[in-house]
This record gives sequence, structure tokens and C-alpha cells, in this order.
Amino acid sequence: MNGELSRDELVRYGRHVSIPEVGLEGQRRLRASSVLIVGAGGLGSPAALYLAAAGVGRLGLVDHDRVELSNLQRQVLHDTGAVGTPKLDSARARLEGLNPHVEIETFETRLDSGNALEILDEWDFVVDGSDNFPTRYLVNDACVMLGTPFAYGAILRFEGQASVFAAPGGPCYRCLFRDPPPPDLVPNCAEAGVLGVLPGIVGSIQANEAIKWLAGIGDTLAGRLLLIDALRMEFRSLAIPPDPECVVCGPEPSVTELIDYERFCGGPQEGGATEDGDRSAQTEGAMDELDIDVHELKRRIDAGEPFQLIDVREDYEWAICNLEDIGARLVPLATLPEAVDGLDPSTPLIIHCRSGPRGDRAVAYLRAVGLERAVNLAGGILAWAEEIDPDMPQY
Repeated sequence: MNGELSRDELVRYGRHVSIPEVGLEGQRRLRASSVLIVGAGGLGSPAALYLAAAGVGRLGLVDHDRVELSNLQRQVLHDTGAVGTPKLDSARARLEGLNPHVEIETFETRLDSGNALEILDEWDFVVDGSDNFPTRYLVNDACVMLGTPFAYGAILRFEGQASVFAAPGGPCYRCLFRDPPPPDLVPNCAEAGVLGVLPGIVGSIQANEAIKWLAGIGDTLAGRLLLIDALRMEFRSLAIPPDPECVVCGPEPSVTELIDYERFCGGPQEGGATEDGDRSAQTEGAMDELDIDVHELKRRIDAGEPFQLIDVREDYEWAICNLEDIGARLVPLATLPEAVDGLDPSTPLIIHCRSGPRGDRAVAYLRAVGLERAVNLAGGILAWAEEIDPDMPQY
């Protein structure tokens, strides 16, 4: 492929070329670049469409699934006629129809420790559109080892996250989530649902990050985590510093080759986001025996009743806002099994997260291991901020 754009390409990409920050040079860079997309589903669909439309010269797709009717609510690469066929067949036809100048390469296989380094090698950028923890940690570790940056995305219900990991000098996914939570504590999209347009938003952000990186323009999300709340239409960006003790990208890594990620993550999972989805704050008196609302918690505080308050969010969320002043203790969901022995089964145990779903999972787990007085704070710390402490920061 020579360096000059054809007349057709000049017309096709004219709106890019007319942007001073992109111009002919930026468009040539895109044409000479390559992106591998892991997953041709909810996130991979918009990412692939926009990267192909943008004129990235070579696109790779990794997927081993077939199109299902339930996919079509959000996986816009595919249509009704493709139901039952391999996703990669549908994706190739759509992308080649969108832009015949883009070379499409497909890998109809499940990404694993045995093939990841070979498949991910020799791509300029990776878009992680996976929906499960084993693949997410696998992509991260492989990209760190190969020195290839990747755009991360995750979705559940109304909420999403995006970032760029494994960029030079920046953090990797394990700097943010060192260990995965136990699989029985994690809701998946089939159970919890996902707003159909949300993967379009997050996948487009991933494509945007890839385009900026390849064209050498703007500031990427490397070193930042973008939090998206589609229900409230709010965006928040948080700094993510590299972890000097990271087992993969730290100065003295202990993980120097790919591992058994299914075993590391506790077995195969169909879902994959630890992020909360939305759970609207419920009214007082409407809770079941597994929940209490924020007004009941406030009553117990005012009455001086004993209880244990456990926050199962992540460190970065605790830094934004927390209930430490009323005795909350941070135990990230992934570490909950390690903390069980330190919990008093005779004292009421109140679990909270941001808005509810992680707390539900934590309560189910705790009751299963014998802590029958565990309940979830319905609506989480978001409900506390909205109904009890309006001065508390929200995110």
C-alpha cells in the first residue's frame, strides 16, 4: 500500500483531512496503521465500524461466537439475516461494504494463553471488546509483554468505563484491578442487562482513543479512567497512577509469561464488569429481608445500635467519597473472601457499594458462607448522598 491517498480516499476522508490536527499526514498515518479488536460484540461493533470508516489500513477481529437474536439490541455489526452465522462472517461483510480500502483479517478462535501473543503481535493498537475477566486480564498481560497499548471498555446496565492501558509510562489494567473478584460475586450482562446504546457510547470512545493514538493527536485516556453514567448522562474522569508494585508492568514483575486465566479468574464467565449498574434508590419500607434503606441506616446510627459497615467498592471509588466517619471499612469485592474470618457473625453486617448490585452479590456470598445477618444498603452510597448527605460528592 503506497503512501499517497487515492482520489476516492481523498473524497471519502475529506472531513478528516480538513481538520488541521489530522490533515493529510494524520490520514496517511491511519492508512498505514493496524488495530486488532478482541470481540465482535457490543463494544467491538461500534469500534470496528468507526475504525473502518476512519480509514485504518488493517483491522483484525477475534471472535468465536455466532450471531444470536438477543445480540441485535446492541451489536450493530450484525443484522437479523446473520442470526445463526459466525459473527466474523457478518462483521467482514459489513466492514468491507463500509470501506473496501480497509484490509480485514479475522481470527475465528477463542483467545487464550496459547495463542494470545501470536495473535496480538505486530498490531499497532488493540481494542479490548471482551466481556469476561479471563480475556480482559489475558489481553492486558499480553499487551504489556508486547509493548502494545490497548483501549479498555466495560459496560453493565447503565454504566460504563473506558481507558487506555499499557501505554509507555502509563498504568495497565492490573494497576487498577490487581485481582479479579470471585465469579459468583460478579453479575453478567445476561443477568443484569445493559442499555443497548451504552456499548455504542463506550465502543466509540475506544475507537476515538485508537484514532488519536495512531494519528498522533490529542490526549488519550492513558493514566485516566472515564466513568460513564448513561442514566444520569454524567461523565467523570479519574487519575490512575501506575502501581509500582504491579505484578505485570511494575519494575520487578512477577508475571512474565501468560498464565491460566480461567483458573486465575475462578472459571469461565459470560459477563465481566465489576462496575455497578444502576439501581434506583428505593423508598423506605420497600426493602426485603436482604436490604435496608439509607433511612434505616441513619436510624441505627442515631440510636447507637451496633453494626458492621463494609464498603465493597474499589480504592479509587473510596477516594472520591466514603462513609468512614460512620465506621465504614473498605473491602473491595475481589478481596471479600479473604476478609470473612474478620467479620463478626453476631453483629449485623451492612454492605454497600455505589448503587446496589455489587452489594447484592456480596450479601448473597456472605450469607452462603454463614453470615446470615448480612444485608445490602439499597441504592448504595449514591442513595446516601442523595437522601441523607447532599454535600457528599457523587460520581
